[in-house]
Amino acid sequence: MASASYGLLSSFLYPWFFEHPHYLLQVRQATNQIVMNCADIDIITASYAPEGDEEIHATGFNYQNEDEKVTLSFPSTLQTGTGTLKIDFVGELNDKMKGFYRSKYTTPSGEVRYAAVTQFEATDARRAFPCWDEPAIKATFDISLVVPKDRVALSNMNVIDRKPYPDDENVVEVKFARTPVMSTYLVAFVVGEYDFVETRSKDGVCVRVYTPVGKAEQGKFALEVAAKTLPFYKDYFNVPYPLPKIDLIAIADFAAGAMENWGLVTYRETALLIDPKNSCSSSRQWVALVVGHELAHQWFGNLVTMEWWTHLWLNEGFASWIEYLCVDHCFPEYDIWTQFVSADYTRAQELDALDNSHPIEVSVGHPSEVDEIFDAISYSKGASVIRMLHDYIGDKDFKKGMNMYLTKFQQKNAATEDLWESLENASGKPIAAVMNTWTKQMGFPLIYVEAEQVEDDRLLRLSQRKFCASGPYVGEDCPQWMVPITISTSEDPNHAKLKILMDKPEMNVVLKNVKPDQWVKLNLGTVGFYRTQYSSAMLESLLPGIRDLSLPPVDRLGLQNDLFSLARAGIISTVEVLKVMEAFVNEPNYTVWSDLSCNLGILSTLLSHTDFYEEIQEFVKDVFSPIGERLGWDPKPGEGHLDALLRGLVLGKLGKAGHKATLEEARRRFKDHVEGKQILSADLRSPVYLTVLKHGDGTTLDIMLKLHKQADMQEEKNRIERVLGATLSPELIQKVLTFALSEEVRPQDTVSVIGGVAGGSKHGRKAAWKFIKDNWEELYNRYQGGFLISRLIKLSVEGFAVDKMAGEVKAFFESHPAPSAERTIQQCCENILLNAAWLKRDAESIHQYLLQRKASPPTA
Repeated sequence: MASASYGLLSSFLYPWFFEHPHYLLQVRQATNQIVMNCADIDIITASYAPEGDEEIHATGFNYQNEDEKVTLSFPSTLQTGTGTLKIDFVGELNDKMKGFYRSKYTTPSGEVRYAAVTQFEATDARRAFPCWDEPAIKATFDISLVVPKDRVALSNMNVIDRKPYPDDENVVEVKFARTPVMSTYLVAFVVGEYDFVETRSKDGVCVRVYTPVGKAEQGKFALEVAAKTLPFYKDYFNVPYPLPKIDLIAIADFAAGAMENWGLVTYRETALLIDPKNSCSSSRQWVALVVGHELAHQWFGNLVTMEWWTHLWLNEGFASWIEYLCVDHCFPEYDIWTQFVSADYTRAQELDALDNSHPIEVSVGHPSEVDEIFDAISYSKGASVIRMLHDYIGDKDFKKGMNMYLTKFQQKNAATEDLWESLENASGKPIAAVMNTWTKQMGFPLIYVEAEQVEDDRLLRLSQRKFCASGPYVGEDCPQWMVPITISTSEDPNHAKLKILMDKPEMNVVLKNVKPDQWVKLNLGTVGFYRTQYSSAMLESLLPGIRDLSLPPVDRLGLQNDLFSLARAGIISTVEVLKVMEAFVNEPNYTVWSDLSCNLGILSTLLSHTDFYEEIQEFVKDVFSPIGERLGWDPKPGEGHLDALLRGLVLGKLGKAGHKATLEEARRRFKDHVEGKQILSADLRSPVYLTVLKHGDGTTLDIMLKLHKQADMQEEKNRIERVLGATLSPELIQKVLTFALSEEVRPQDTVSVIGGVAGGSKHGRKAAWKFIKDNWEELYNRYQGGFLISRLIKLSVEGFAVDKMAGEVKAFFESHPAPSAERTIQQCCENILLNAAWLKRDAESIHQYLLQRKASPPTA
């Protein structure tokens, strides 16, 4: 089969049916069978008419449900040539948030209604209509929708005709323009009630943001971002946006964050809607990033599509990198590249240090294996190695290579090797040889470095070994990487003194003219995807650069993060890292604090298994109270986006740890907020809610649930859902868990409520795990093996730190299989064992250090 043109006409009944969809086919080899993908669909009749010849009716439909296929059998042979396949079938508008499904919403007057929406990636177009549901089998699509006339009907292309439907005056038939040649997973249609805001980009593309009725205002921020982003990508790729319009639409029930359907991008409400009064700074930033990500796919993914799911990372890694480039262009004040290191780079390294990680390129067979690779390796490690590659090639040649790639493969499919070839041609560098070491093998290196002063020069000895979360690599054949390494010195901390490609296990490097009192640092900007272990003398010389801020922020962050993961792996002691953390008292940068906060959170969770949990809370208060005092509660004139993020982070950390003054002020402001005297600013809500709940009682929880019920905005509901798990008493924890599965919480958000309970306290962790086991059937059916089930498992069990819990988790999932979460389960069990080993190894020395600090407090 070379190409198909799909003609689809759909009527919305429940279950719904397609009327005579027809497929223009080319029969390449004579056959009496046609095999297509098909799931949860009943075929009524099927026929094939060779061009200019009699129609042949299929006499049998054989469904292979396991493989999601159907075989149509014909009484005579279909000869080579073109022809038309017609199929009448019935499908159902499901509740699974995949395929063609219904999404529940409430009208402004309080009535519950449903919209009909699609989510086809990775392998669910086959739930809406029989098709060849593989990324490389591209076709054009002519779509018509038969819908109630008071509903909005959207698809990938612009509407070209809208006419009354002959059998029913309340119904219209909406016809859309023919799509370009495209993959099935990018087809989309939506029918529902929406308002919109619109503009034209400077290239003349019509951009609309569709919002729930009455909330058009909340689409303006995303509209602004989209209108700036389209021309940015057009200039960056030097390829115009190929469709006449683009719609961005907020969907109530939506499993992912967003989906890049060509010309009709679907979003969770919280990833698209911004209310100037009630949205916090982090929500604005999130919307900007998600819009940037999905619009990048319009070129990279939609115009040029991966050959097969093995190359999914190309789509997702690339879009996850360039979304930051785009946001940096639109909002330079966000300092977004520093945030990338904390949000993506370190997250990917955490996962990729496990024995149960996987290479960026994974061979994929069954659909359940596709769901499994939508993870931090495909997205965050993918983005991190592209960032490293961009830095290695340079922006000019990178852009040139991207243009060659998109131009050569437009409306076609490509594999990872094709991108390397274009970038190699543009840059003249050995891109494929370098990058294969990063995409075809899992893991990344630890670079050990020591230095020696030789007259006026500094001699560095570098060696690389695979970094493992369980400690030094002990295998026989240690994998090797080709590592682009940058080296800076205190003479000019922001520029590389030397760039080298480390292509062997050990290397000596001479830095000319480096004075004995100057420090030397590897991995300028924390761009190379590796960790660094310095000799103790080199590390000592770098630490003052943290205190006096002469090291750039992203380098301070990288240094602290490397040390923390070396301690987690047992290569250095945790106490050494705690000492380094105390050097951050003067730190002004939000992202550096955010990463520090994350690592202290991991340590707190670990120490909740000991009887000195309170001591680590004291440490947290000591580290965070100076910055808390400097910031105060209210924004000062001239402050911006990052100050707002930092204030929320610090107050939340202090409040959670029970810092007396913070707790009292949070209670006072919460009371005023609830009584309507003084509404909390959006940026302060999460930290205040968290603080009062953690140190509150049943009345506090009831007030929070009431605020949840009253909230008109999904962002506010989610904000409350995420902190409910902070509550401490066993009865209240049970109440929160029951609430998670109630009608009050949207199905995709149940996961963050249960995850919040598991992360909230030691008791919460046990209760959440028991709750998942007791309600497994309902939860599993609800998420039907999508990636939300993996997220639920990860959030719920990863904090355990007792060997036997790993066995219990493993045993439970052996008797309750979750195929698409198999790798996540292995990773969780590995993490539990690593936590247990870390606790055994370091708990006593941490305790001694914290006691000794108490006896003689450090002077700042």
